[in-house]
Amino acid sequence: MDKLRALHYFAAAAEESSFSAAARRFGVSTAAVAKLVGALESELGQRLFERSAHGLALTANGAAYLEACTPSLSQLAEADQLAGAALSRASGTIVVGVQPVIAQECLTAALPRFHARYPDIQLDIHYFMRPTEDQVRGLDAMLVMGWPKNVGDLVHRQLGASSFVVCAAPSYWAAHGMPSHPSELEHHNCLCIRSNTGVLMDLWHFKRGNEEVSVATRGSVIADNVHRDMVVDLAIAGVGVARILEWDTERGRMPAGGALVPALTDWHHTEVPPINLLYPASVRRIPKVRAFIDFVTLLFRDIESRRRLRAPPSGQPHWLRAQRLRASAAMIRGRA
Repeated sequence: MDKLRALHYFAAAAEESSFSAAARRFGVSTAAVAKLVGALESELGQRLFERSAHGLALTANGAAYLEACTPSLSQLAEADQLAGAALSRASGTIVVGVQPVIAQECLTAALPRFHARYPDIQLDIHYFMRPTEDQVRGLDAMLVMGWPKNVGDLVHRQLGASSFVVCAAPSYWAAHGMPSHPSELEHHNCLCIRSNTGVLMDLWHFKRGNEEVSVATRGSVIADNVHRDMVVDLAIAGVGVARILEWDTERGRMPAGGALVPALTDWHHTEVPPINLLYPASVRRIPKVRAFIDFVTLLFRDIESRRRLRAPPSGQPHWLRAQRLRASAAMIRGRA
């Protein structure tokens, strides 16, 4: 068995929740991926995946094994990138569409490393929210959070995910009380954000053990996705409760001094938005574009390995499939 290839197939299948998607990434057959992963399971003497009609899901042993392997695979990929950069000296301009939240939280801090490896590549970063015909035109690659629709002929790869943290300023909790159960959020001033498709994300889903709760939240401020920092800043000012990305906590929005204090930490959020890389299949063989694709793939693999709230990206939520303007619309209709 080619152990290294098997590990790469295993990691890709875990990221994609699919043998066939992993096979497309490497340009091999689905059977080849399934065979090597099966051989790896046989060698380890344990199942790494649960197989079902809905796709693959890591077993507990599989998740632990992936977490143990990820740092080594990342180091190897980084070494390959360094070697490739030295040999090819990729150069030219890459036009990249990036959703603001990904630029702010992940990409900007990593770009000095990209420039150090590829000093002859210029990145032309464009504002990007979703793969519409107008926004896709002229782009070599796109990074977007959520569940993109209408990707057409674009190659679509999920790179990772982020999760949510419900929090508020100490002064807000002192004045209004910290909730001990998600249902109590109905009585709080919850500051909500619209998704990049224009849906008000006012329905917050929680799970703890076998208990699942969905709360229709309301508040004094609603902000578009591009203005999400406004919601965070208002929460810091004590205006209300925010549901912020886990990335915000790592970026220092929640320092030891307690600018924001998390609540309901024994619950996790069931709608975990994936991070997506989209690009035309024709650009994959262009050295400068391949360098960027490989770089962001490694970047998010590293981010995934450091996440505190490890939960796989969820499938497309029902409110997105139903094309409602408010995520809570179905719940409100059911109560009428």
